[in-house]
Amino acid sequence: MVAIAVTAVAGAVPPPPKGKAVTVATTPPPTRTRRQLLAAVATASTLRAAAASAAVPEFAEIPGSGGVKALDRREGSGEVPVEGDEVKVAIHYYGRLAAKQGWRFDSTYDHKDEIGDPMPFVFIIGSGKVIPGIEAAVKSMRVGGLRRVIIPPSQGYQNTSQEPIPPNFFDRQRLFTTIFNPTRLANGEGSTLGTLIFDIELISIRQHS
Repeated sequence: MVAIAVTAVAGAVPPPPKGKAVTVATTPPPTRTRRQLLAAVATASTLRAAAASAAVPEFAEIPGSGGVKALDRREGSGEVPVEGDEVKVAIHYYGRLAAKQGWRFDSTYDHKDEIGDPMPFVFIIGSGKVIPGIEAAVKSMRVGGLRRVIIPPSQGYQNTSQEPIPPNFFDRQRLFTTIFNPTRLANGEGSTLGTLIFDIELISIRQHS
């Protein structure tokens, strides 16, 4: 009587009589067909691709720039240079080479004045002293804006006197010996060597007198 009571309380099935085999019915787990597996993989890949494309903004070519591509990282709310006017602009920039693993060759944030504040780079639009790619980028910016630009070789440095010029001798030497490397240029690597990446912040615009 005690044994029967314990079994009932535990909710167990009484043991079978000795000498008889017990058959336990089991239900096999559902299997997925090959078509279902392929569909699941395709769906996951599509979702990943959609997420990646949504997360990475695209560069757009600036009209009439000769191939300069821009991505606005922050829209400005101030003035924009008037087409045809000769204006003086002040910018901060962070310049890198597309080659050399994106090596940074100069940054105005490292140029400090006598009290330690970063000194912006100032130039006159239309003066011809600055590489065309930077002028093209700044012309369509508003004060306060921050823009990343990819400048092709044709709109970058054509000689060692074009601005902006890194003030540090070793940075300047490495920049120009990379861009104007005769051996690599002869091997057809000019499009790689001369491509520049600039992050530009437009600080101010002033009519040049």
